[in-house]
Amino acid sequence: MTKKVWFQVGIGIIIALLIIKYVVEIHWIFNPIFIIIKTIFIPLLLGGVLYYISEPLQRIMEKKGAPRWASISTIILLLAGIVTGILLLIGNPISEQVNNLVKNAPYIGDKIMDTADIVLDNKDNLPPQVENFVDSISNSIQDIAMTGSKYIVSIVSGTFSAVFTLILVPFFFIYMLKDHEKFAPNIYKIFSGERRTWVKETLSDIDNVLRNYVQGQVLISLILASMMFIGYLIIDLDYALLLSIFAFFMNMIPFIGPWISLAPALVVAIVQDPILVVWVGVITLVAQQIESNLITPNIMGKTLDVHPLTVITIVLAAGNIGGFIFIIIAIPTYAVIKAVVKNIYEERKKIKEAATKSV
Repeated sequence: MTKKVWFQVGIGIIIALLIIKYVVEIHWIFNPIFIIIKTIFIPLLLGGVLYYISEPLQRIMEKKGAPRWASISTIILLLAGIVTGILLLIGNPISEQVNNLVKNAPYIGDKIMDTADIVLDNKDNLPPQVENFVDSISNSIQDIAMTGSKYIVSIVSGTFSAVFTLILVPFFFIYMLKDHEKFAPNIYKIFSGERRTWVKETLSDIDNVLRNYVQGQVLISLILASMMFIGYLIIDLDYALLLSIFAFFMNMIPFIGPWISLAPALVVAIVQDPILVVWVGVITLVAQQIESNLITPNIMGKTLDVHPLTVITIVLAAGNIGGFIFIIIAIPTYAVIKAVVKNIYEERKKIKEAATKSV
């Protein structure tokens, strides 16, 4: 019985639960480790994204004979030039739109409140389900207002944390470009024989999954945000550039991201001209259909091989567990775990087949 897969899996789960239980009970011992991990996690994540974006260029340059220092210097200068060019190109429009948004914030708030008053005055004419929804929203407004001051403090402290994070990102990025080839060998050299081969193949699969996901998702987000920006310009929607930049970052979240980016666009459309709500919905729907049916299949292909329902479930669960950061890393983390489990299954299958042949 001890050789059965279900028994071994069950024992593994029990041991893992016991480890988690005792770690939770003595968590104060691990607090310094958790603080260190929390401090470096975001810079490491952003540095990794920049590395996977720029790695193809480094690989091409070094294939043509460029030394490592030259490829790194070229990438740094190129990124600095791109950032400077973007700031020069869109810095003034963004500044103007932000100033206008701040200036019009009271007016936007009044329009939202007027719309809410109209809905509340006519809620008796609405279907029961909609009426219950309106009641729940109106009851939660007071709680939102009471907790709003707490978020102001967190935003101020978060600003200092973000500045510190941005300072650390270049260091992680440069060291990844410099020493990325040493990471995997330092891990699989610990093992020997067939196990070393398996660990080497697994690390290679993880690297390929992360590379394809980051490069593909950034490109898809850029294309989708560009389509939405063009659409917003066509319908003359206010703050089109800001909304498109917001859409670019939200589109990093597969399937759900484009619909999250729809919310602020709808608010702006309602305030500007209610008929624009229809056109904003049409633009989002068209962009989403083009992305789902044409862009993603051609760029991502079957790289992750994750069902859309699985993606939605993972994203929702990650949001409840750890917020926005967990939402961003949920899908690549799932893909990495899936690659590891698949490799374990293939290795066990080979061992089983070898044992069967020997018998």
